[in-house]
Amino acid sequence: MKRSRTDVPLKLWVVLARAFDAVERHSRASIARFGLGTTEFGVLEVLFHKGELPVSEVQRRILVESSSTTYVVDKLCDRGLVRRRPSDRDRRVTLLALTPAGRRLMERIFPPHADAMRHAVAALPPREQARAVRVLRALGTGAARRLKAKEDHDDHD
Repeated sequence: MKRSRTDVPLKLWVVLARAFDAVERHSRASIARFGLGTTEFGVLEVLFHKGELPVSEVQRRILVESSSTTYVVDKLCDRGLVRRRPSDRDRRVTLLALTPAGRRLMERIFPPHADAMRHAVAALPPREQARAVRVLRALGTGAARRLKAKEDHDDHD
């Protein structure tokens, strides 16, 4: 199949990847100022905003493999920032929550991180940022649906 010089879907993929990389570099630099890795910050951030959650839900929200999450949570527990406890309803489920020290840390470091991220996307005016959120959400949702349909189809072959 012959491709045109401007194969828009492929160009979109490259532009999207480069844009993500540029914004992600702002995020990594911001997080590094606080002596944290991106996965550590991701765990702290989701618990800061969502409260106590099962480990599996934290993994789902930060898009990290199970073994990586376990290692990071171990480190955060050792530092006294996160605590684990078994669920009262299902002993197979482990819940994670910020400790008071973890909450104090996030109250101190999240506002400057949020400012850094606002600065990172400020190349677009607010209206375009809102539009980008809608377009990228539709792209992500549609791509996920198509992948699931393909996997379901492949499972039945």
